[in-house]
Amino acid sequence: MFVALRSRNFRLLWLGQLISFSGSMMQQAAILWHVSLLVPPGRRGLALGLVGLVRVVPIVGFSLLSGVAADALDRRRLMMGTQLAAAAVAVSLAALAFGGLQAVWPVYVLAAIGAAASAFDTPARQALIPNLVPREHLANALSLNQIVFQSASVLGPTLGGVLIATSGVGAAYLFNAVSFLFVLAALVMMRNVPAVSTEERASASLHAAREGVRFVFASPIIRATMLLDFMATFFASATALLPIFAQDILHVGAGGYGWLYAAPSAGSLVAGAAMVRMVDRIERRGVVLLVAIGAYGIATLAFGVSTLFWVSFVCLAVSGAADTVSTVLRSIIRQLMTPNRLRGRMTSVNMIFVMGGPQLGELEAGVVANWMGAPFAVATGGIGTVAAAAVVAAAVPALRRYRRHGEPVGQPEKAIAIAEGGAAPAERELGEAPG
Repeated sequence: MFVALRSRNFRLLWLGQLISFSGSMMQQAAILWHVSLLVPPGRRGLALGLVGLVRVVPIVGFSLLSGVAADALDRRRLMMGTQLAAAAVAVSLAALAFGGLQAVWPVYVLAAIGAAASAFDTPARQALIPNLVPREHLANALSLNQIVFQSASVLGPTLGGVLIATSGVGAAYLFNAVSFLFVLAALVMMRNVPAVSTEERASASLHAAREGVRFVFASPIIRATMLLDFMATFFASATALLPIFAQDILHVGAGGYGWLYAAPSAGSLVAGAAMVRMVDRIERRGVVLLVAIGAYGIATLAFGVSTLFWVSFVCLAVSGAADTVSTVLRSIIRQLMTPNRLRGRMTSVNMIFVMGGPQLGELEAGVVANWMGAPFAVATGGIGTVAAAAVVAAAVPALRRYRRHGEPVGQPEKAIAIAEGGAAPAERELGEAPG
């Protein structure tokens, strides 16, 4: 069940991330609560939605550059820089909170800077993980990584709710600043980390960025998993509206808000533990992935219409469990279909979808909530997610057919050949131009 943890370098990163992710999740919850306190009640929906907008702009703006950086530079050293930058953002937020900030715009600015740091951190970290474990342990490592992320997502917001209620949002920001030290320590203590060879190392160029984009869009399965991620998180993004549900609909205050924020991660933690044991036994991975996305949408719809705290908590937990199943399967599919030298760039393209979806979704949810109310915004988002899963299932039969033993024969080779600007192997034999 924990075979990937036998690898010392992965074990160090896994433990460091547990604390660091807890702080990051705490800060995300604190920013939303902080913004809700700085604006009038009538503008809360839009103000909370804008948090997503200011985060997504640097993510989209830096995504391709960050992917090239992850494939051209030492991934471990790049992560050290991003961790230090994110810690500086957390310290700045804490200083503003303890100083009695009255305007909301500085929070938006620092949230954007933090998103920029994350834009460079994510491709480097995701591309580094397959180099820390043997290939046969990669599925286990990705499942364990999901567990640590979701464990942190439970601990962070729950502890954050307590800190916010007792000491204010500044304490949550300060905890996050300290948490980055643990990942930095893990990175420093790693030994003999395999690196991309000099021959395979990407050049810091526009051509390298285009190569990554071509690889992703030449693979229907990878492309479909990214599209599913974007549409699900865009339509069913309820997180930004949780302060409204906690304050105005369920009437549970800051403590209840912490529990609601942590509920999806509680479900994710249970599902993640199950996936560690079951992931290598799931034969029809494409079908299970599509069903999980549909279940995520249905649970979000149920949360939108609920007016009871514990019913809402369970709905959010179920949505988190379904999201974890789909996340683990999507990660395995993409990592196994991508060569090491392209993993940073593949992840950077994926980052536009996986991070852009929820951030734009928060803006969409905030606008709709201001117009029709928070329950309507969340419920219709759940319906949209189910519809999106059905459309992708019908449009990409290769994803429905994807099984445990891998992708359709020849597909990765074709995608790599197209990424390099050449013909696929079979096409070279026929002398045809690439499709």
